[in-house]
Amino acid sequence: MRKFQQMSINRRAFLRKSAGAGAGLTLMVGLSACSRQETASGPQQLSDAVDSEPLEANAFVKIGTDNRVTVMIKHLEMGQGTYTGLATLVAEEMDADWEQIVSQSAPADAKRYANLQWGPVQGTGGSSAIPNSYMQLREAGAAARQMLVGAAAAAWEVAAGEIAVVKGRVSHAASGREASFGELAEAAVQQPLPQTVTLKDPKDFTLIGTKLSRKDIGKTDGTAVFTQDIQLPGMLTAVVAHPPRFGARLQRVDDSAARQVKGVVNVVTIPTGVAVLAETFWQAKKGRDALQLEWDESEAFNQSSEELIQQYRELAQQPGASAQKHGDVEQGFAAADKVIEASYEFPYLAHAAMEPLNCVVQIHADGAEVWNGCQLQTVDQAAVAGVLGIKPESVVIHTLLAGGSFGRRAGTNSDYVVEATEIAKAHAQPVPVKLVWTREDDTNAGYFRPLYVHHLKAGLDKQGNIVAWQHRIVGQSILTGSPFAGMVQNGIDLSSVEGAIHLPYKMDNFSVELHTVDINVPVLWWRSVGSTHTAYSTEAFIDELAAAAGRDPIAYRLDMLGDDARHRGVLELAAEKSGWKSPLPAGRVRGFALHKSFGTYVAQVAELSIADDQRYRVEKVTCAVDCGVAINPDVIRAQIEGGIGYGLSPALISETTLREGKVVEANFDRYQVIRIDHMPAIDVHIVNSAESPTGVGEPGTPVIAPAVANALFAASGKPRHKLPLGERV
Repeated sequence: MRKFQQMSINRRAFLRKSAGAGAGLTLMVGLSACSRQETASGPQQLSDAVDSEPLEANAFVKIGTDNRVTVMIKHLEMGQGTYTGLATLVAEEMDADWEQIVSQSAPADAKRYANLQWGPVQGTGGSSAIPNSYMQLREAGAAARQMLVGAAAAAWEVAAGEIAVVKGRVSHAASGREASFGELAEAAVQQPLPQTVTLKDPKDFTLIGTKLSRKDIGKTDGTAVFTQDIQLPGMLTAVVAHPPRFGARLQRVDDSAARQVKGVVNVVTIPTGVAVLAETFWQAKKGRDALQLEWDESEAFNQSSEELIQQYRELAQQPGASAQKHGDVEQGFAAADKVIEASYEFPYLAHAAMEPLNCVVQIHADGAEVWNGCQLQTVDQAAVAGVLGIKPESVVIHTLLAGGSFGRRAGTNSDYVVEATEIAKAHAQPVPVKLVWTREDDTNAGYFRPLYVHHLKAGLDKQGNIVAWQHRIVGQSILTGSPFAGMVQNGIDLSSVEGAIHLPYKMDNFSVELHTVDINVPVLWWRSVGSTHTAYSTEAFIDELAAAAGRDPIAYRLDMLGDDARHRGVLELAAEKSGWKSPLPAGRVRGFALHKSFGTYVAQVAELSIADDQRYRVEKVTCAVDCGVAINPDVIRAQIEGGIGYGLSPALISETTLREGKVVEANFDRYQVIRIDHMPAIDVHIVNSAESPTGVGEPGTPVIAPAVANALFAASGKPRHKLPLGERV
């Protein structure tokens, strides 16, 4: 028996469309952004954001006469499994056969495909794809099923309640009649639009919670299409000479030699530098190498990382803007039996995605088309429109697969997309232009995870309990001046302090302060954003406090968690599965860390082999994750494993350093990332939960560095206050 939850649907929320006979008849069903949602920002905030004007429908499900069910995916697929996870939600409620499901990138249209956690913006980030789509896509699938059943019931003259749907087949047992979705598509179009939909009871799920084959499998057989694969008639490839220092301006260009290079078609000056357009990439690069350029560096950034760190250290000793405060911290310190302080330093980081930045732009008489792995469709549409002086809806974005991003393709000013548009505009010929950044362009020109310095101070009573906690953070703002500047409140960039302002531990006297530094180095969010540094400083410091109290690190945390069941749940599960209380062989040591980011709870135990004080190896990581309902456990494990691997690089060896305003690590010969032979064994355990699902693309990343650092601290008694940690076997 199909258990259900009745969901009310507004009639305007549906779109029915019958394609021409040549294209095959389709049924498209979707729900508006104002259908019932449980989002991080809350139902009221969502309705306030979208009720100001009528919304078009969101079309998510297309059933073809060929029996394929196409799910329109409004989020970028960049390796995190979006094409699989979101399609699962529709397939589950339709009772479709997984093999008939096809995932397709949705058009750029915020009225129909908004990220419901962000308001009227279409985009991917913050591990938000599953949380904001969970109810929306289940409703879309349930509505499509209901219309198919209604069509069958009318055709067979039986009650809808007597009809079953199993693995894409609609049947009536008593009469022995059955049909495929494709055979019913035409009749389903004629069905009345549902006023309510029936959702499954979770105990009746057959796809959600199971391992399903991925819908982006083309990455392994060569059929996947990335931006670099795009080839259009007459297309030119462009590379750009950027300033040698941030903030430098072009003073003079001699392009005579560049124009003599075979295949070079044009050289144009744009706001970000000088672009060379040619028939092929290598011709364009050779032309760029031949440019003679002079730059005005009078206002350019020319400091080194070490100079910045010293300035940040000094600021961290001074009071900053209050980001969070409760109790009386100064009184707590005055009453403390012991006061402990520590500073932590974090370098700039490159995103280092496997696919460097690229974008194809073609300007038409009535608008423009863009092809790229687009992470913020609404922002990019507006930015391109701004360059061309047209309306955003005149910009068509073809969202392709992306070879990683980690936040880099979600530029707050659409930097490389704007750059491609500026080149196409300056070329002034109606041909498509493909902008390609080399790896050196990608690392030299930015954007970076900001450099940070933290200073923490804690007061302990005679039993080692925390009676005062003060945390000061110094770094640049990512959000100021961006389309997301609303997240800067009272001078506090929430992306700078997230992961620090809400700790799970009981602390009666608590303060977090922020110093925002304004310097001319381009910065951007990086996988897990603020938690990349706040998880490390807080969890490494907790281990130092546990040591000062003479307590086991996990027991110390458990005493402070109180009734926080979900934090406690992942902590205890990771401890159990890692054998935390069991003895280790000589030369082995464990470290623990716990952190919640993007609504997902993660605990990790890192097991290291120790050669000496400087040489070690991360042998194994045991991870417990609570992300609510587990849509696809295999994708969850893959994302946690990938997040741990990504986080290990800056934990151990990755950093971007500046010397006299220039990036030192231009390519992977100097910007080191861990290789496969240094990847530890990873054991992921998913908490069985009925809570609303949360994302897993980012939460695995920030926990690994403090877990490793705490293992080294346990082995040597020396806390690690600076990343990367350095030498390893």
